[in-house]
Amino acid sequence: MSGMQATYVGANPIPPRETIVIATASPPEPRKPIATSYNNGYFSRLNRQNFVSYAVFFLLIYGGMDMAASLGWNETYSVLLFTEYSYCWFIGVIVGALAATLTMSFLPKQVYYVLGALMQLTGSIIFTAAPEDYAACVAARYLAGLGIGLLTVPFIIHNAEVAATNYRGVNGGTEQCALALGIVFQVEFTTEWASIVGSTPNLVHGIIGIIFSLFGLAMTALAIESPIFYLRRNQENLARQCQEKLLGHAPGGVTAALDEARIYVAESDSRNLGEDLMASIMPFLKMLFFRCFVAFSFSLPLSISIIASTAVAEESLSVWPMYVFGVLRLIGTMVALCFLDTVGRKAVSLVGLFVMAGLILGLAGIYADVSNIGSVYYMTQACNIGMAFQAFAGLFVCSSSSYLGEAFPMRLKSSLVGVIVIMEQIIHVIVIACVSPVPSKDFFFQYFLAVGIIMLVGAIFFAVSMPETKKMTLREAGHRFQRYYDVRIY
Repeated sequence: MSGMQATYVGANPIPPRETIVIATASPPEPRKPIATSYNNGYFSRLNRQNFVSYAVFFLLIYGGMDMAASLGWNETYSVLLFTEYSYCWFIGVIVGALAATLTMSFLPKQVYYVLGALMQLTGSIIFTAAPEDYAACVAARYLAGLGIGLLTVPFIIHNAEVAATNYRGVNGGTEQCALALGIVFQVEFTTEWASIVGSTPNLVHGIIGIIFSLFGLAMTALAIESPIFYLRRNQENLARQCQEKLLGHAPGGVTAALDEARIYVAESDSRNLGEDLMASIMPFLKMLFFRCFVAFSFSLPLSISIIASTAVAEESLSVWPMYVFGVLRLIGTMVALCFLDTVGRKAVSLVGLFVMAGLILGLAGIYADVSNIGSVYYMTQACNIGMAFQAFAGLFVCSSSSYLGEAFPMRLKSSLVGVIVIMEQIIHVIVIACVSPVPSKDFFFQYFLAVGIIMLVGAIFFAVSMPETKKMTLREAGHRFQRYYDVRIY
C-alpha cells in the first residue's frame, strides 16, 4: 500500500496537500529556459533587482554635471558665479524633493523617474538652444534641479526595498557614483574642451545633458515597482507580480521574499505614529549628520581652492591637478562600491571620513597664513591635499544612499529621507551665500578649520553609533539603527 502511494504522488499532476512543496517547486523548471531563450532574451538573465539603479544612473550623471556647474566649474558666467546661477539648481532640488516627499505615499516610483527625466531633458534643450542667455540658463537649471529632486528621494527608498540583501549597498552607491561621473564630465570640458572646440561650456553642457536625459528616460522603462508599495495597500496580487518580475532570475525565492516584505509591513502597521517617531530619533540624527558631510565633501570653497592653488603651483602652464581632482572622486566611489557589501559600509565610510578630516585640517593650516596663497610651495601642497581629499570623499559618500534607505521606520521613511536630502541642499546654499560675493582673506582658514573639526567629531560619533548593515534585511537594519551605540565595525 505504501509503495502504491509513493507511485501515485510522483505521477499525479495534482499532488495531495502534504506534498504541495514539491508541486510548487517543479513548475519553474520547464518555464525557465523558455523565458530565457525566447520571451525576454537578455534581460531575463539579468538580476532585475538592479534595474532601479540602471533606470536613474544616466539621469544622476547629468545631476552631477549641474552640481559641479553650481560649485565653481562654469566659465560662461564666472563674473556671476555667486549669484542665482550658483544656487538655483539646489533650490530646484529642494522643491522637487519636497514634492516627492508629499506625494510618494500614493504614486508609483516610475512616475517620478519619468517626470524627472523630462524635466532634465527640457533643461538640457534650453541650455543647447540659448547657451549665452543668462535668464534662459537659470530657468533650465531650476528645471534640471527639480528633476533631480523628484527622483532622488524615490530612488533611495525604492532601491532599498527591491535590491537584493547582498547587493543593496552597491545598488544604493550608484547614486553617488553617477554624480561623481557627472562631476568628472563637467570639470573636464569646463577646464579644457571649450578652448579646443570653440564652444561655450553651456552649449557642451546642454548637448551632453540631452544625450544622458534621453538614455535615462529610456531606461526608466526597466524600473519595477516595489512589492512593499502594494502590500501597504493590501494589493497582494500586484505585490506578487512585482516580486516575480524582480526575481525572474531566481523564481524559487519569490515566496520567501514576499513573506519577509509582509513581515516588514506588518511590523510597521503594528506601531502607532508616536512609537515610530520615538524609533526615528537616533536614525534621524545619525543620517542627518552623515548626509550633511556629503555636502561638505564637494563644495564651492574646495573648488576655488583647487583652481587658485593650481594657478599658482603650475604657474598657469598646466591644469592637470583640476583633471585629477574630479577623476579621483570617481575612483574613490568605484573603490567603495567594491567593498560596501563585503567589508561593509561602516568601515569604508569611517576610513574616508577620518582621512577627510585630517586633510581638510591640513588645508586650514596652509590658509591660516594669508601670505601662503602666493607661495608656489604651499599652493602645491594645497593642490595635492585637494586632490587626495576627493579620493577619500569618494570612499565616504558611497554608503550614504544605502544607509538612508535602511535607517527609518517604513511609515516615516519618505518624510525623513526627504527632509535630510533637503537639508543637504540647504547647506550648499548657505556655503555659497557665505562665499558671495567675494570671500574675506580669512574665510578659507575659518571654513576649512570649522569643517575639519566637525568632520573629526562626526567620525568619532559614527564610530560608536553607526551600525554595520551589510547582508541584513531592511527590518534588521532598521532595528540596528535605533540603537544609541553600535561599536561593531565589521
